[in-house]
Amino acid sequence: MTELTTIATLKCKQQVVRAVRFNIDGSYCLTCGADKKIKLWNPHRQLLLKTYGGHANEVLDAAGSCDSSHIISCSTDKSVILWDVTTAQPIRRYRGHASSVTCIKFNEESSMAVSGSVDNTVAFWDINSRRQEPVQVLKDAKDTITSVQVTDHEIFTCSVDCHVRLYDIRVGKMTSDYIGHIVTYGGLTHDGQCYILSCNDNTLKLFDKDSGEILNTFTGHESKDYMLENAVNAKDSHIISGSASGEIFSWDLISSKITHKYVHTVNKPVVSLSYHPTEDFLLTACEDEIKLWGIPKMEE
Repeated sequence: MTELTTIATLKCKQQVVRAVRFNIDGSYCLTCGADKKIKLWNPHRQLLLKTYGGHANEVLDAAGSCDSSHIISCSTDKSVILWDVTTAQPIRRYRGHASSVTCIKFNEESSMAVSGSVDNTVAFWDINSRRQEPVQVLKDAKDTITSVQVTDHEIFTCSVDCHVRLYDIRVGKMTSDYIGHIVTYGGLTHDGQCYILSCNDNTLKLFDKDSGEILNTFTGHESKDYMLENAVNAKDSHIISGSASGEIFSWDLISSKITHKYVHTVNKPVVSLSYHPTEDFLLTACEDEIKLWGIPKMEE
């Protein structure tokens, strides 16, 4: 992976940015703020395009739909909101969780949203119907759901109960793996064969999704008590994570060696990050700013 440099720094004016997310094609991004708002940016041009306000408390996560016409967001106000991107108006407000909603994802067709909560449940929301209550609720976890990933036929959840759970929707089967440490975030490689777990013991762990076998452990960063996220680059060759120290670490997926270390800021946690789906761009969030990292274009 070529070394990345800072291309842009955006001051979000959202008190603290809880999550930063590229949209489906990587041309825009969303920031979720402690100021109860979501902001839509073009990070490549440093433009703020829209602000979405309607949550009663901090926004913890958001996702854009596959055609970029809708945004789904979740908050510590226990609600999930579906937004119209152009009008910046809430279309629907879903209330089914008994506590803060920590993570949210769309399925591939963006017909369903999947949310995880501090109430230990994962809920499915039908976006196309007018139904207000969840279509289904998964109650297997014994503690807070920290992250959820959705593929065409699987739901992958991580929890503070030290377990990860993989639900195969086609056959209605759930596989649970005990990791031994609190899992703060779980990501999937693009080929769908492995999952990468950020654990609170200062490690990232790479597992084979089918066998549950651990393939690699990545160390060097500090997690402390932060809910650190991880990302994988578009080629599945490197794993990236923030750190409580203000640095961003990049490891080689095969050798687990640290290939690059970037400094976002000093001694302030880089909690959220998002990798561009196809190109070498990385977004990192720390306190009230986000940075866009990339490969600078050579002057002609």
